[in-house]
Amino acid sequence: MNKRFLTLFPLTAIAAAVGIALAGCGGSSGSDAAAQPTAGVEVKPIASVAFTDTPAPTASEVGKMSQTYTTSVAKVTYTDGSTKDFPLSYNTLFSVNQTGVGGNKNPSGQLYDDKLNPLMDPYGKPLVAETPDANSLLNIDGNLWLVTHYEYDWILSDGVQAYKTAGWYSRAPMSMTLSGISQDKGTGKLNVASQKPIDFSAVNGLWIPCFGSQTPWNTHLGSEEDYDMIYNPLTKDYTKTSAGVKAMTELYFKNTQTANPYNYGWIPEVTVAKDGSTKAVKHYAMGRGTWEMAKVMPDKRTVYLGDDGTNVQLTMFVADAEGNLDAGNLYTAKWTQVSDQDGGRGDLSWIHLGHATSAEVRKLLDDGVTFDKIFSSVAFDTTAKTCAPGYTHIRAGSSADECIKLNPGMEKAAAFIETRRYTALLGGTTEFNKMEGVAVNGQDNKLYLAISYLDRGMTTVTGAPVDDIHLPKINAGATFTLDMKSGQKDKNGNAINSNHVAVNMYVEPMLLGKDIPVDAKGNTADENRIANTDNIFFSEGLRTLFVGEDSGTHVNNYVWAYNVDTKKLTRILSSTAGAENTGLQVLDDLNGFGYIMGNNQHWGDLPSTVPAALKTELAAKIDKFYAPVGYIGGLPAIK
Repeated sequence: MNKRFLTLFPLTAIAAAVGIALAGCGGSSGSDAAAQPTAGVEVKPIASVAFTDTPAPTASEVGKMSQTYTTSVAKVTYTDGSTKDFPLSYNTLFSVNQTGVGGNKNPSGQLYDDKLNPLMDPYGKPLVAETPDANSLLNIDGNLWLVTHYEYDWILSDGVQAYKTAGWYSRAPMSMTLSGISQDKGTGKLNVASQKPIDFSAVNGLWIPCFGSQTPWNTHLGSEEDYDMIYNPLTKDYTKTSAGVKAMTELYFKNTQTANPYNYGWIPEVTVAKDGSTKAVKHYAMGRGTWEMAKVMPDKRTVYLGDDGTNVQLTMFVADAEGNLDAGNLYTAKWTQVSDQDGGRGDLSWIHLGHATSAEVRKLLDDGVTFDKIFSSVAFDTTAKTCAPGYTHIRAGSSADECIKLNPGMEKAAAFIETRRYTALLGGTTEFNKMEGVAVNGQDNKLYLAISYLDRGMTTVTGAPVDDIHLPKINAGATFTLDMKSGQKDKNGNAINSNHVAVNMYVEPMLLGKDIPVDAKGNTADENRIANTDNIFFSEGLRTLFVGEDSGTHVNNYVWAYNVDTKKLTRILSSTAGAENTGLQVLDDLNGFGYIMGNNQHWGDLPSTVPAALKTELAAKIDKFYAPVGYIGGLPAIK
């Protein structure tokens, strides 16, 4: 293990502030007013950091169930054998429905059109996204800037979910904000000094920006979870694409132009200057999908993309040059099953989809490429359960059966604009289900991949066109470990120019969810194990994988710390009932303090298994319009 160093604080201090913003962090825990640490005065080498457990609230502890809190302690062991405890605390930076944050006259979660005019809901109230997701806290030449995603519009001002409101749009164009952050030099406490929306009009706006990451060159790498804009015109789900185009056209562009569904489903990057000016681009060379996120490997060239949804693919992009994601080779994974035990194990090989530059792909879009220009498609024969001669039967992005064939000369368009369908045509695996966060352990050259539900395409499916993956269903999901190696070749025998090529997937025992019969709270997964892994982030300094849940199988979702050396799994935060944990980012050392960023989404979105009486009690205590962006404080800085 590499020697690490901790900023040591006086015994009278609590600790250095650590930020963690999580989807759905519960109501006020009182921790915002907790004592804060003084500045670090000494650097002392440490051997390890471990965490104590935050117990799960019981069904009788309705007050705890309705708030976000931590009682965990970071226990530091130094190389001289001495130890020190650092209590953790949760701190809120702002809520999405809060106005006046950092001088922002609109609610923080306000949505905008392409001229940055605020959008209103059908009742004339601000259209606010209750779903803060990715965070990137960036140190730009000494100035701190926080990029925050707003994933989707969940509830309107009357308290009804948007998609259930007759005559309204099921989804809306989304946004990111940039918050200037002040840091107390003595305590590490963070506050919002300024806030504004980020302008995405140059790239046609945003559709469902979900999780994100930070690049080695200190920018924010976002996502577009393009569920709606990706359907085959011959399937019934194409109505969702039509609805998405309508929302972007009427809400975002105000009917000044018609939205193109192919402008969404890309990886956006936001570069922030010291003065807070921003530049947003989309990297068309990285392919198109329902991207949960993208994570750049230590070589600054290899990128893995998590594809959310049903029947999705695992994608790897290898850039031609370090730090430039606008030219490179795109690969898709092929799973060869080794075992169906303990979450399953498979070997991975890689199919080369093609090479492109973003300019080449953008030209295809500007020249008017459409689904029908890329593919010929006919309806699936539901009686014969087959496709017409010359067409390939695929399932890609949903459970819908499609019959397609590639039109002549459209290989590049298929590879980079219809990435998942092209994966299926070339024999790649499109059976992964609910693929979420991606994290990298650079020291051990390992990748971590969240699969929220081991279900659907990952089980044995009768009548499926391909059955590469056939695992037992585990509704609580699993976080997979992938070993990466150099010297690998693609399926055609050509060398892959990367030292970070994943060769297998397997599940370490404590990273496997465990289904149970419904309990007194309404849980259907063991509360002492991770359920429905979503946001994940690996801290090199702490040698710890942090996992945030997005679970319908836990009533209270949790954030966990898994030490990859000791294999110990510890619950470190309990979120408001029904809330999802998002925006996970760990900063080992930011000006002498450590932070874990995170947010909460959709407070009070309770599973149907919660007993009626308990559901009534919780509803009375939870403000479902409150979705915080904040951080856990108390974790010492690791040098």
